[in-house]
Formats: sequence, C-alpha cells, structure tokens
Amino acid sequence: MNFIDKIKERAKKDKKTIVLPESMDIRTMEAAEKILNEGIADLIIIGTEEEISTNSKGLDISKATLINPYTAEITEELINEFVELRKSKGITYEDAKKLLLEDYMYYACMLVKTGRADGVVSGACHSSANTIRPALQIIKTKPGTMLVSAFFLMVVPNCQYGSNGTFVFADAGLEQNPTSEKLAAIAASSAMSFQLLVEEEAKVAMLSHSTMGSAKHIDVSKVVEGVKIAKEKYPQFKIDGELQLDAAIVPEIAKSKAPNSEVAGSANVLVFPDLDAGNIGYKLVQRLAKAEAYGPICQGIAAPINDLSRGCSSDDIVGVVAITAVQAQNN
Repeated sequence: MNFIDKIKERAKKDKKTIVLPESMDIRTMEAAEKILNEGIADLIIIGTEEEISTNSKGLDISKATLINPYTAEITEELINEFVELRKSKGITYEDAKKLLLEDYMYYACMLVKTGRADGVVSGACHSSANTIRPALQIIKTKPGTMLVSAFFLMVVPNCQYGSNGTFVFADAGLEQNPTSEKLAAIAASSAMSFQLLVEEEAKVAMLSHSTMGSAKHIDVSKVVEGVKIAKEKYPQFKIDGELQLDAAIVPEIAKSKAPNSEVAGSANVLVFPDLDAGNIGYKLVQRLAKAEAYGPICQGIAAPINDLSRGCSSDDIVGVVAITAVQAQNN
C-alpha cells in the first residue's frame, strides 16, 4: 500500500468533516465525488446553487452538505460571532457580512471556529495569502507555536532515499526568508508533521550550498545558527546541518562530507534556507522525478487549514483532504 492510500485508510477510521470553499472550481467537485465515494471524510461544500450545480454537472456529490451563505440559517449566527471575534479590530456587522458572503474562506474558517467542521482545504483557484489570512484571523496559531509554516509531502516513485521515497520539504509555501530562529522552528514543526503523517522517525537536514563549513557566506551562517538553535531547543529530534542536498540524502556522499552526522545520508525532512529554494526544489522533484506533491500543508495553526497549489489536480485535492483529516484526528 502506498503512502497516500495509508493516509486514506487512517482518515476513514475516524471520519472528520472537511470544508471545501472553492465550489467555483470543477476540480473541487471532482475531488468531492472521489472523497465521498471512498468514505475518506464528510464534506461541507460552500457555494450558491448555481455555482455548485454548474461545476458538479455529471458528478455525484449528494452525500455532501451544501451551504449557500446567502440563504443558510446559520449565516446570521456566524456573522455575529465573527463580529465578536474581531471587535477589537473595529470590524462592523456590515464588514463581517461582506467578508463571509463574498469570501467563502472566511465562512469556512468560521465553521471550524464554531465546531461545525474539523478542517478546511482551499487554494485550487486562490492564492496562499487568501487561504492563510482568514485562518490566522479566525483560527489563529496553535498555542506555543512560534510561526505558521508550510510543507509539501513529497512521494518520489522508485526512490531509495528518504523514507522509501517519502519526504517533507519545508518551508516551500509560506515563509519567504526565515531567520535562524524561524528555521529552527520550521525544523521542529516539520519533524512533528513527518512523524504524524509518515509514522517514522524524522531525520531533519537543514540545507545549504555548504556542508559543515565547506563554504563561508552570510546565508550559510544563517543556517549554521539555525541548526545550533534547533539542537538546543528541540533535542528530541534528530536535526543536523548545514548540509548540501547530496550529503543529506546519499549515504556514500555523506560518509565523505559529513561522516559524524546522524542525519546525513538518511534525511527524510529537508528544511530549505528560504522560500525560493523550497518552492523551486519541490517543483523540480514533482515535474522531473514525477513525484506526488501534496500541499502546501500548513503547520502551526490551531486547526488544520491547508492550502493547494493552483496547478493541482483533483487527485491532489483528494490527497490533501485525507492528510487534513488525519491532522484533525490528532489536533
């Protein structure tokens, strides 16, 4: 059984309710049909009757709960609760009503906030900012979490590296240029996410163009300091660096470049020095190695709110919903 099939089976054992706010995208409806048929999760789909009927033509989504924000009885309650939640920011009733009716992601997050749903998956036709902003305003960060970051769960076919070809790539979706402190926090969050989803020990490599002092640059120093902080603050995880990618995952190269590292040569969690590197890296592996790429999966939010690449397929959405459900089981 491959990785995503295992995740689906875990999701089915304790079904959660996941909200899909992008009824304006046919891929969402195609994914919904598959999710419902397989019994992966219960679904709430937000949209008007026209949006839903137009984009679900020929598909069976009859088992989903459909909510039209303009006519649903709960809308008034959600608006009032949103006003109460954001009153310190000066939001008015009219402001709240406009947001919840015109931006379904706000409505979806309020469903989670009020306990009517367990998680949200969005981003097929909206930017990451449009997905994450409502989550941070409504759901907020998990207690004790320094920052919200994002990772891709990469499953590389016929790959001897990582965990049978399975890796976490972070941050590949949110944090543009993390400081050393943020890199350390991303390393710890990613280790926890890997262990939750893959159910194996995380081995975290903090990547650079340098391995153990082979190059000197301010960018290298940032990673070196991040490794130091991570080892001090999160000793429960195996975290090491700075490591070049080949030293991180190839045992033979690790022996010569980093012989004393307990991570080098066997890393399964790759922490990139910035968002450019992380985003480029995951897309290279996805397109050239034909890897499955699930994400961006968010970590650090108080409930599972996950993003999608706008180039995603309906199967990608199915996979992220299954991952979101498993996160919700352990939230």
